[in-house]
Amino acid sequence: MSGVIVTNPPKAPAEDVEALARYGVATLGEAMGRTGLLGPGIRPVQQGVRVAGTAVTVLSWPGDNLMIHAAVEQCGEGDILVVTTTSPSTDGMFGELFATALHRRGVRGLVIDAGVRDTQELREMGFAAWSRAVSAQGTVKATGGSVNVPVVVDGRVVRPGDVIVADDDGVVVVPREKARRTAEASETRERKEAASRAAFIEGQLGLDRYGLREKLRQLGVTYQPYEEYAAGERP
Repeated sequence: MSGVIVTNPPKAPAEDVEALARYGVATLGEAMGRTGLLGPGIRPVQQGVRVAGTAVTVLSWPGDNLMIHAAVEQCGEGDILVVTTTSPSTDGMFGELFATALHRRGVRGLVIDAGVRDTQELREMGFAAWSRAVSAQGTVKATGGSVNVPVVVDGRVVRPGDVIVADDDGVVVVPREKARRTAEASETRERKEAASRAAFIEGQLGLDRYGLREKLRQLGVTYQPYEEYAAGERP
């Protein structure tokens, strides 16, 4: 497998990344019309952490982390390393030593559609990671691949320079051209949710706030006293 290492790809502006960092993955996914989310199989190895940064992408051969070594050189302040393989892999392709090198370069975290190891050490050093698997299985350094090319992670295209946001709920990718308007849409959604939260604290029901009683009626859902239901008197 031959490959290419692309240098200096375009990136989302830093101010847009920081704007997106204020919102959770669920909010961003909803703000983009329920798109951009990676699947539930990519999970955090820590809890209570949210990171946002620009993607440096890696396409590797399964069980081979040579191209991760090549990608470290392409990483810089505010980046998130995104790794996938040409076919499914759960081998522990990333560990403490990689994290040490990336932390030194200002990288904010890792998203990998494969395995990680040294997870205790990653948590202790504060290097955030989201992975398909946790595995002590080691890898080789024998096959070429690519860095900073579009990749597919769990069915979602990630391009170098796109914004990655990850938290306890998972990972979302925001195309770099949509970063600003996604942040604005997320702010609007947050304001609406704050108003709903205040209403719920006061005791209002979602059925009434969202006009769902009429929806139930349209769907033919009825209310029935228990005695009638228990007696088998179906409406």
